[in-house]
Amino acid sequence: MTTTEPPVAPRRPIERTHHGDTFVDNYEWLREKESPEVVAHLEAENAHTDAATAHLASLRERLFQEIKGRVKETDLGVPVREGDWWYYSRTVEGQQYALHCRAPIADPDDWTTPALPDDGSGLPREQVLLDDNAEAEGHDFYSLGSFDVSGDGSLMLWAVDTVGDERYTLRLRPLATDDSGDSHPEPSEVPEPIDTPAPPPEEVIEGIAPGAFFDATGRYIFYTTVDEAWRPDTVWRHEVGTPASADVKVFHEPDDRYWVGAGLTRSRRYIVIQLGSKITSEALLLDADNPTGEFRMVWPRREGVEYSVEHAVIDGEDRLLIVHNDGALDFELVDVAASDPLGERRVLVPHRPGIRLEDVDAFATHLVLEYRREALPRVAIARLGGGTQPVFEELDFDEELFSAGARGNPEWTQPTVRFGYTSFVTPSTVSEYTVATGEIRVLKQQPVLGGYDPADYVQRREWATAEDGTRIPISLVHRRDVSLENAPTLLYGYGSYEHSIDPGFSIARVSLLDRGVVFAVAHVRGGGEMGRDWYEHGKTLTKRNTFTDFVACAQHLVDTGVTSPERLIAEGGSAGGLLMGAVANLAPSLFAGIVAAVPFVDPLTSILDPELPLTVVEWDEWGNPLADPQVYEYMKSYSPYENVTDAAYPRILAVTSFNDTRVLYVEPAKWVARLREVGAPVLLKCEMEAGHGGVSGRYKAWQERAWELAWMLDVWGIRD
Repeated sequence: MTTTEPPVAPRRPIERTHHGDTFVDNYEWLREKESPEVVAHLEAENAHTDAATAHLASLRERLFQEIKGRVKETDLGVPVREGDWWYYSRTVEGQQYALHCRAPIADPDDWTTPALPDDGSGLPREQVLLDDNAEAEGHDFYSLGSFDVSGDGSLMLWAVDTVGDERYTLRLRPLATDDSGDSHPEPSEVPEPIDTPAPPPEEVIEGIAPGAFFDATGRYIFYTTVDEAWRPDTVWRHEVGTPASADVKVFHEPDDRYWVGAGLTRSRRYIVIQLGSKITSEALLLDADNPTGEFRMVWPRREGVEYSVEHAVIDGEDRLLIVHNDGALDFELVDVAASDPLGERRVLVPHRPGIRLEDVDAFATHLVLEYRREALPRVAIARLGGGTQPVFEELDFDEELFSAGARGNPEWTQPTVRFGYTSFVTPSTVSEYTVATGEIRVLKQQPVLGGYDPADYVQRREWATAEDGTRIPISLVHRRDVSLENAPTLLYGYGSYEHSIDPGFSIARVSLLDRGVVFAVAHVRGGGEMGRDWYEHGKTLTKRNTFTDFVACAQHLVDTGVTSPERLIAEGGSAGGLLMGAVANLAPSLFAGIVAAVPFVDPLTSILDPELPLTVVEWDEWGNPLADPQVYEYMKSYSPYENVTDAAYPRILAVTSFNDTRVLYVEPAKWVARLREVGAPVLLKCEMEAGHGGVSGRYKAWQERAWELAWMLDVWGIRD
């Protein structure tokens, strides 16, 4: 390890006073993103981190090669039928990004998913619609935010971000609709995009949010734009072939707490505008056969009531399926007449405490329900017809821990349900359920090269006890031949926004497991694993439960002998990075290392400033410290940046992105500077060309993860 001194940020005191409390912030000057001094400081941090981890170069390369060696680099995703085409994406060895392709269906009545070529090449008569590699050329960052094809298959839209700030540029391209455009390129070749005219300049639309789509006619495009705080607030209608300056504003939401999005129902019967704060929602509908008409409200917004809308046809009648929490904490499913949404509600799935309904999908002959029970996501299917109320039947799986959910089902009349399944030991699997017969056919399982055998690994559930007696679930996975006695352990956590950390397979994680590491997930309150009540007891004025739950899970692993403080590393990102900063202050002696990715570690400063991106929409999650002195005092009590003490901190790695608009780079930069004051062994890695999700491109992402894993292995003292 290097002995060079880390960079020291100058202290420039700025006073912040609210509710009679004054906080002296010595590092707020780091917020000046355009300042050469700030950029120089971040580059100095990167140089120091590079020097401090230079001894891990060979280990990083070995880990990268392991990850790369387990991936089938030239591979094909499972095709999804839409209209007269099978749509899919595929990757080619040596290329960072995917190719988006289609091939014609053989017969309108044949719904059988075509066999996938073993070599990962495309289907016969393939058309390459979009080559992300060509789009990304000349850019250090690339993200595809929207991709849609008109119903008749003749037009394509796509929107990309080449900075990382989540503002996208939308373009149109005409497509060949007879399947003569293509070639079947060899897997090692770089396919050329279809030779079609470039879109006219007036059909390039700048600065949109992700989620643009064609209406049912293909004549119009609906898209969303953001305000100065990066909040999607306005829906626009663009007529194909006209300049963007002629676009029509169809909806604007003035309340800064609400996000706005739009979409087309699977039936293609309605265009839906969905808007919501963290706790309240509202939906508007427009008949798809009148795309220039006026939207009508489904249910008017009521504070604290959330709902989502799906169109169904039940016994010949147009109905709206509504998943809502009006008097139903964990939500219930009702349907109402599409012509009278405020009329009589028929309950299809009643509220059941602890079983959190999440979504419903409607098809011509069946419904699909997604929900969460016992901290696991599940899926059930109900057949329509016969004049009786739909009865949902859950799909069964034989693993203790798993994740299941509907995936890629765009067609209204399809007789099947495509669903995904995975666990900590089972690679991601795509299957098809035939509704009429109940038959399940596996279409593809994620290839894992190099001899991976799920039988070599074990996953299980344990329970920790929190300070208030609440039982907190912990998921664990490890090699079957590893002794669970003082094992090196990685404990992951998130715990915000009702987001759940579900069982899932990771190729990169195998490199840890095969070195004897135990991977664990603390399903702390603030997440949604155990229902809406689980979330409610980990937000606003109960947020500290998230942090103490995580500490309880860590202590449980130590007390049961699985690991020890000298062998335990914690990891979390974004709001999970706040969790990392909080537990570093609460229980620094319980961990050997902490990895905080794009961490929200200066939350009070951010939530106090309504001019910052996304602040106002966050008040329902954290409270409004600007208006409420109790919230201010509570947030100040756990803010990682403001509660750094002269303690013996574990080794800390903070990773951030210069162009992140969700958690600004300044938060970890300030936190690291403060930690340096007390001599904490901390490193800051700032990606200068990336966004909230980190670097773009699969090889870059593998290298990034290999870099982080090497740091962890160094903390554990595992060199190979």
